Amino acid sequence: MAMNYTDFSRRGFLKGMGALVVGFKMAPDLSAQSGGTAKPTAVDRVDSWIVVGEDETVTAYAGKCDFGQGFRTVQHQLVADELDIPIDRVSMVICDTSVCPDQGVSSGSQGHPTQFGPGNALRQALATARDALLQMASAEMSVPMDQLVIDAGFIYSKADTARRNGISFGRLIGKRQFNLSVNARAVPKDPKDYKILGLSIQRYDVPTKVTGEFQYVQHVRVPGMKHGKVVRPPLPGAKFVSVDESSVSRLPGNVKVVVKNDFVGVVADKEWYATQAAEALKVTWSEGATLPNQAELYDWIRKQPTRDAFTVRTTDVDENLSKAARVIRATYMHPFQKHGSLGTSCAVADIKATTGTIWCSSQGVYPQRDSVARILGLTNTNIRVIYVEGSGCYGINGADNVAYDAAILSQGVGAPVRVQYSRATELVAAENFGPAYSMDVSAGLDASGNMIAWDYTAWTVAKGGRPNANNPGNIITGALAGFATPALVPAEGTNPTAFNNGGNSACSYGAGLINGVVNGTGKVRSERVLTRTAESPFFTGPLRSPARLQHTFAHESFIDEVAAAVKADPVEYRIRHLADERLIACLKGAADAYGWDTRPSPRGNEKVGKARGRGISCCLYEGDNGYCALVCEVEVDQATGVVSVLRLSIAGESGPISNPDGFANQLQGGALQGIGRALREEVTWTNAGLRGTDWTRYRSYQFGDVIPEMDTVMIDRKDKEQMGAGESTITLSGSALANAIFDATGARIRQIPFTPARVLAALRARQ
Repeated sequence: MAMNYTDFSRRGFLKGMGALVVGFKMAPDLSAQSGGTAKPTAVDRVDSWIVVGEDETVTAYAGKCDFGQGFRTVQHQLVADELDIPIDRVSMVICDTSVCPDQGVSSGSQGHPTQFGPGNALRQALATARDALLQMASAEMSVPMDQLVIDAGFIYSKADTARRNGISFGRLIGKRQFNLSVNARAVPKDPKDYKILGLSIQRYDVPTKVTGEFQYVQHVRVPGMKHGKVVRPPLPGAKFVSVDESSVSRLPGNVKVVVKNDFVGVVADKEWYATQAAEALKVTWSEGATLPNQAELYDWIRKQPTRDAFTVRTTDVDENLSKAARVIRATYMHPFQKHGSLGTSCAVADIKATTGTIWCSSQGVYPQRDSVARILGLTNTNIRVIYVEGSGCYGINGADNVAYDAAILSQGVGAPVRVQYSRATELVAAENFGPAYSMDVSAGLDASGNMIAWDYTAWTVAKGGRPNANNPGNIITGALAGFATPALVPAEGTNPTAFNNGGNSACSYGAGLINGVVNGTGKVRSERVLTRTAESPFFTGPLRSPARLQHTFAHESFIDEVAAAVKADPVEYRIRHLADERLIACLKGAADAYGWDTRPSPRGNEKVGKARGRGISCCLYEGDNGYCALVCEVEVDQATGVVSVLRLSIAGESGPISNPDGFANQLQGGALQGIGRALREEVTWTNAGLRGTDWTRYRSYQFGDVIPEMDTVMIDRKDKEQMGAGESTITLSGSALANAIFDATGARIRQIPFTPARVLAALRARQ
């Protein structure tokens, strides 16, 4: 039984210790079937997606990972529902480059819309397979296809109401291939006809996680495996000069040193020996880059050369601002942040002369395969990457870097190598940070207080990103191994020819007017949205709701400021400027669940004691991938600046709900993570390098922290396409929290995180 199967347990794992090895079965072996043809993995072939067994089971293959958010369970439900088979007959194999279709990277909450969408994806392949099975049964039973019905994996004539003379899937095609292309014209089920989708099926991974039997990538062991540790430069930009291998020559564990350009690591027989060697190894580095003064970061960003991009650029913004009855302006700041994964990243690699296998928790096993092959100088098809769940990443934590590390060390010593980061390595030297932002917003109002113009400019930074075959240097290990990180090329922004709000740089209240076509969710037609990107001093990349969170923090804080300036209720003022009824429904849903009392903010002007307030925020995530709204209630201790989150009221709409329990978990979990990021998280550094090597200096939400009361409204739209949900509500937390603090105290805080010191400063500065 393979680790990718849902009922794999530690007991079975230990009984099999010969073990978890390269040759263990990850999927049914088709090499001896269909004339010896191996299982295809091309996305346009039905056989890449499903295999029907003679025992009536169905194994589905997917290139979209599950990082603990329950998406594997949803894919089980999808297979069972589209094929009309019991869900206990379904098995899933996820993200193994040897047998699964290449679906790129699992990111951006795109798994759900991708697998349910048109084109070469799981639902379309299932619809094609179902039609093929009906055609086979029609021929064998001499019954027209439109007179057949599927029930529990058997096909019957509609006239056979007693269901006595059916023919099973296994009998029709068991163990054989369909040999069909995915048919774009095959019609999947209407969501209104779902029987298993739409139910709160229990997640497959939860029972074994609760009992400690679940197998994470940290548990992977292979025969002959050694342990590796990396030795990172003390400062970004520092180069390898020399290493004194005699500094570890007398240490136990058969220590070996591996150097590849600026990459340095050690390998030993046991992890403790490798840890000792990494600490003892004497490496000489050149001086690193001069880091900007953290206190001046946002000014520093604005002074750098930038690559500019307009999302919307109507020509009348300056004119409308000049003739506005009133112009309101504000600036917001968001810091670098870390993923701060609970467990440190880990990978195992077994690289041989011309082939290799890697077990890792990368969000993109195919890009991992192709990029690591380039680093190792091997053919990409000779590398197998197997996804095994690890620490939650939601972007680029250490998952890709640690896989590179293990592969380089394994090739260097000619043996399988396991690398697991220390907490310090993970936090300061092994991930791409979420980038810092500084954002200016201006709005012109008419005499009635309505917005007639919106002007937004965001300054941010970038360096690297997700690794791929062309750019292994997008992440730290790839750059250290000698692969260039693509330089950011300054450029002036040009007029956009199409509306793309994938980064949520355009607010919810703009019309998104381009070439005379309204594309946005709002009514403000005079709109200019510019993002200016400079070269970052640190590696950057996706961190749950990348860019979307930062932009929305500014937008949704600012709309509250405007509403307060005209003494309007924050919900009413938003609705006044919204055109999208689905977003309005979410906004009303969250407000109604909370019991919103219609009034302007702030609530009062008491300047001592503990004050309570509520704030609201909403958006259409990525412009097309999930409607959401969030009300946050807080208590602010005005003597200490401590903010306590008391209650969250959440509303989400992502089309048809595939699994209500999973949907609620994503809405709630995202909101909570966003609260932690808004209140606490910030990358810090000095001239000596990055700080925050443990949880005392980099604090996220932790076990034992008080969890607020939560109300969750889930809007089920079976008449719409499936969207994502995993990154929607986290996008709203910072602004909803800032708006609640303002409502409670009259103090506007515009810089994340909302530390007690910053809250106290805002309290002192209020009018």
